[in-house]
Amino acid sequence: MGQVLAQLIPVALAAALSTVPITAALFILLSERRGTTALPFLAGWVIGTAAGVTLSALGAQSLPGRPRQLAGLVDNLEILLGSALVLFGLVTLVRHRHATERRPSRIEGIGSVGPLAAFGIGLALNLRPKALLLVAAAGLAISGAPRGVENTVLLIAVYTAIATSTVVAPMLATVLFPERMEPRLLAARDWISAHGTAVTGTVVILVGAVVLAAGVSG
Repeated sequence: MGQVLAQLIPVALAAALSTVPITAALFILLSERRGTTALPFLAGWVIGTAAGVTLSALGAQSLPGRPRQLAGLVDNLEILLGSALVLFGLVTLVRHRHATERRPSRIEGIGSVGPLAAFGIGLALNLRPKALLLVAAAGLAISGAPRGVENTVLLIAVYTAIATSTVVAPMLATVLFPERMEPRLLAARDWISAHGTAVTGTVVILVGAVVLAAGVSG
């Protein structure tokens, strides 16, 4: 179990440091409609993350083949996913170097949507290419744990808690302490706008290297 957690936690951290859901959450929390949209967005993000990693884990656990053949297949998939994550991180860094400073208007408009749309956006953010690669890597990591419903549920819960923590924490803190959080939210938005993409790209490269090394080492 310890080896599985050592592989799963970096993947979850990469998901947690993704700038898109964090930026969306910040714009929602800084909007006038945050009282009606924050919690639906949060619910969509958490449910979508949990559902994605659950499906990925179940899919990885149901791969056909004998134990030795299955281990080889999982190793090959980890090499493929690790390589894809490294490539994705490199592309992210290159795009960041050529990007303009202005935020996309579609992100700015998230704060004006209704509760149902906010819930749908939270779900849909789990369908981004990077999110899909990360849940696939998480599912492969979970498949390496001793079989059993308890182990699978525990690992899914660990991944979901870590991956969504950077959205859950500011959402709940703002609901409880709105006046204290507003200047912090503004500072976080500005910092992420300037540095978030570079940090995310670097983390994804490192996590991809971890997944790739796990596949190569068998």
